[in-house]
Amino acid sequence: MTPAGHEPRPRVVLVGPMGAGKTTVAALLAQRWGATVRDTDSDIVTAQGREISDIFVDDGEAAFRALEREAVARALAEHDGVLSLGGGAVLDAGTRELLAEHTVVFLQVGLGDAVKRVGLGTSRPLLMGNVRARVKALLDERTPVYASVATHTVDTDGRTPDEVADAIEALLQGVDA
Repeated sequence: MTPAGHEPRPRVVLVGPMGAGKTTVAALLAQRWGATVRDTDSDIVTAQGREISDIFVDDGEAAFRALEREAVARALAEHDGVLSLGGGAVLDAGTRELLAEHTVVFLQVGLGDAVKRVGLGTSRPLLMGNVRARVKALLDERTPVYASVATHTVDTDGRTPDEVADAIEALLQGVDA
């Protein structure tokens, strides 16, 4: 809960590419802290009543990105727990500006671990075709952007979700004290 007169703000915002473990780690942190968890991709699916892959196919990526921009701005303004953003959310300049006011942890993942974690990517619209090549292109394009908005970076390669959550907690000690 936020004190009277203060705006709610997420305790931490997790960013990173698909396969980094954002959703899993966000749930672990929220459980450990007795906080709520919110995922902007889930917000979009709930509001639209359809999966993200269907939005991409039916309406196009630009329409999805507009929905994502609105969902992120709303979550940053309303949510006071752990917030996980969709992998492409940081591509929007307005979103990057909003994130500058928050504690943001970039969950970094290498190509090998990302490909293992996303599998064939059948529900991931940006992975149609050669999954490994698409993941590599997305990592190459987005990693500098994730790093630019991050307060902290945690490498997830070879780590369990609990180990990643431990690393985040260690980084945030003193930040939220």
